[in-house]
Order: sequence, then C-alpha cells, then structure tokens
Amino acid sequence: MLDVMESVRNTLKMESEAIAEVLGSFDIAQVQAVCNAILECKNNKHKVVTAGCGTSAAAARKIAHTLSCVEIPAVFLEPSDAVHGGLGMVQEGDVVVLLSKGGKTEEITMLVEPCKTKGAMVVAVTEAPKSVLATGCDLLLKVAVSKEPDPFNMLATSSIIAVIAMFDAISIVLMQLSGFSRDKFAVIHPHGAVGERLLSGEK
Repeated sequence: MLDVMESVRNTLKMESEAIAEVLGSFDIAQVQAVCNAILECKNNKHKVVTAGCGTSAAAARKIAHTLSCVEIPAVFLEPSDAVHGGLGMVQEGDVVVLLSKGGKTEEITMLVEPCKTKGAMVVAVTEAPKSVLATGCDLLLKVAVSKEPDPFNMLATSSIIAVIAMFDAISIVLMQLSGFSRDKFAVIHPHGAVGERLLSGEK
C-alpha cells in the first residue's frame, strides 16, 4: 500500500534538491548574457517574447508574467498560433526565449529561424546543449536536473521548477539593475493583497 506521506515528502525533497543542483551547476556567463540581452531589450523599448509547449508553456507564461511584474515588457506566444501569423508579434530588437527540455520540440525549433530573420535575439532554455534548439539560437541557458521525482523519470516537474527558479533569479537581478522601485510596483500592481501592502506602505 502506498505511503502517501512518504511519497509527498520524497517528491518535495527531490524538487528542493533540484534547485540546489542548479545552484551548484549553472553557468554564470550564460546567465549574465541573458540578463544583459533582456536589459538592453528593455532599455531600447523592445519586449521579451516567451514560448514553450506543454509544461514548458506553463513555465514560459510564468516567466513572461514575472518579467512584466518588474516592468520588463514580456508576452507569451502560443507556438501553434506563431506559425499562422502570430510571429507578427516578434519585432526587430526583441528577445525571444524558447523553452524545450530536450531541445527537440518541433513546434519550438521551427520558430528559431523566423525570429532570427526578423532581427530578434533568440535564447534557448534547455537541458541539452547539443540539441537542435541550443545550436540554432543566439544564446543558450542550460538548466538541467539529474532526475524527475516520478517513478518513470518522465514527468516534467523538478526540471520545470528549476527553470522557473532560474528566471525568478534573473528577474530579480533585472529588477535591481533597472532601478525598479516599490513605487513603480504599486502603479502596476494596485489590487489584491500585494496591492494593499504596496499602497499602505506595509513591508
């Protein structure tokens, strides 16, 4: 019989270990290059476009939202819409962040050349540095974990948490470099519990 508590604890333990693994293995030069590209994009009044499929799409949406929350304009591009005209969203000077764990997702790899042709800088976020996606993009951000917590090592859980955590860290760097202030946050987030705290001056 399944020990539910033990299973939950094991998953949470493995996911916390995945963050620690990335902390000890990320390439600072890659992270710096991505930060510089996004900051330059913002300073030149361009935007960040994110895309992914499946669980990577959920991460891409979250990344776009977090960047927007620190006044780095960002939007999610649905890959299936992209190749039916949605690529018109991508403009010269934009940074396009493409997520694919294995770097082989066809709906994502087919976006690389059109985005580069349009003059965007394309960032690959993958665990596979020799993949089609990684080798075709302008910048690589490798985020890799040893194992997913499910019994088949298939369900994108720890790996996606690691990607989101890395972009949380990047967003906070950009927040600090761009001079994003509490007052600016209050303007763009006036509602909800966070908005109440910001407007009341509560820490």
